[in-house]
Amino acid sequence: MTTPGHRPSVVDSIQTTDSFIRVAGRTFLVTLYTALRSLKLYPLENAQVQKSLDDLATSAREILEREHEIELRVTGEFIFVNQTRLRLDLDNYASFSHILSILKAVSVGLVRAVEGADRREWTSFLSLLLTMSSRESANRFFDLAGRMHDAGVVHIVVEAPVESEVNEEEQERAKEQAKRTYQRSVAVTKEVINSVRMGRTASVKKVKRAVQAIVDQVLSEETSLIGLTTLRDYDDYTFTHSVNVCIFSVALGRKLGLNKLQLYDLGMAALFHDVGKSRVPLEVLNKQGSLDEEEWRIMQAHPWLGVLTLFGLRGYGEVPYRSMIGTYEHHMKLDLTGYPKSVRARRISIFSKIIAVADGFDAATSRRAYQTTPIQPDSVLKEMFENPKRGYDGILVKAFINLIGVYPVGTMVILDTYELAIVTSANPNPQAIHRPIVRIVSDPAGSVMYPGHMADLAEQDGAGNFVRSIIKVTNPDKYGIRISDYFV
Repeated sequence: MTTPGHRPSVVDSIQTTDSFIRVAGRTFLVTLYTALRSLKLYPLENAQVQKSLDDLATSAREILEREHEIELRVTGEFIFVNQTRLRLDLDNYASFSHILSILKAVSVGLVRAVEGADRREWTSFLSLLLTMSSRESANRFFDLAGRMHDAGVVHIVVEAPVESEVNEEEQERAKEQAKRTYQRSVAVTKEVINSVRMGRTASVKKVKRAVQAIVDQVLSEETSLIGLTTLRDYDDYTFTHSVNVCIFSVALGRKLGLNKLQLYDLGMAALFHDVGKSRVPLEVLNKQGSLDEEEWRIMQAHPWLGVLTLFGLRGYGEVPYRSMIGTYEHHMKLDLTGYPKSVRARRISIFSKIIAVADGFDAATSRRAYQTTPIQPDSVLKEMFENPKRGYDGILVKAFINLIGVYPVGTMVILDTYELAIVTSANPNPQAIHRPIVRIVSDPAGSVMYPGHMADLAEQDGAGNFVRSIIKVTNPDKYGIRISDYFV
């Protein structure tokens, strides 16, 4: 509404359009998801399918009548409708993720509909999209575009993703920034833990700045920072572990749709999750071999000792309340069979469940005083997901696997070409989760190369066969390779 004599400015118009698209665009995506799911599950004549197609046509028409076109664009893990980024949250996580995975499976980066796109064209387009997404073909995008043309779908067009033009200098700059963020975070964590152990005052403000830097880095360039979690320093395990758990937790929280302020609180909780170990005697903390009953009782006290520590640091405002909950609950397990023992029924908080997943993964894949041989990452994920006695939230473990891949960053693999490779990131295509992006670090004869070269294991040759495939995971120590050398 405008006041008398006030002419709407360009900014007013943009804000009005943006607000309309946030609401109408969300409705459009939900109806698009429902139509896709219905068409996949039921025949076209099914009443549920017909209703979902009616709803989709209606929501699309409302946008077209006002905007004259619908431009649905996929960039990384984000969806834009008419240049407006739609927020991913827990309520629409399933629908947005499903749309993203189908479009990426067919290599579609943009869907544009203009006035004249009717129910028939939407039905044909979605049916063809589902058909192409289930096929193993290197030419799925071109097959889809051709079949749309043959089916008379003229008011809806698709375009391939625009390839990122990030030059090597920018990539190196991002890696250097990630390294600085990681090193500062480890240094701050070490200072805080040692201060608490010595009974000195610790600077919570420094921790907050470190967490903010981690959140900002994850939001801008997640891959570089996750790659640095491979720097698992045996001598500084307590400190690098806390930073790694913070990075994994923030990245997982981002994937689940938490906003920036929530990610700050989650990061604080994750970085402080083991602060209670600063009150555990070093001879217990660093003992090689199994703990006896009394030593295990002392170790199990670290969650509530952490809460006491945070109350001492808190200053009633310095440390978020959620950080204390995460510190207290991260070893409780979903069925409350963990520790500390709960005297009454309780629901574990979402922050605690996220931290538990990040903590469990990093701890099992690290070398520690009582675990001199770390477990291979793919085996850890399998155990976390399949064994309910571990007490993790299955949905969060699945989301974590989607985040870091079946073969997590830092995993060394042997390829069917007899080359050795190190996983550098999960494949951005959800349909290729078993085919990560890797760095080839040896030739087929076994000669180690540095820095090696990158390869996408989803790459296919002209006949549609994969150029390289993973045979098995292997231990880099066998070949005298330090994984961290390839990430710094």
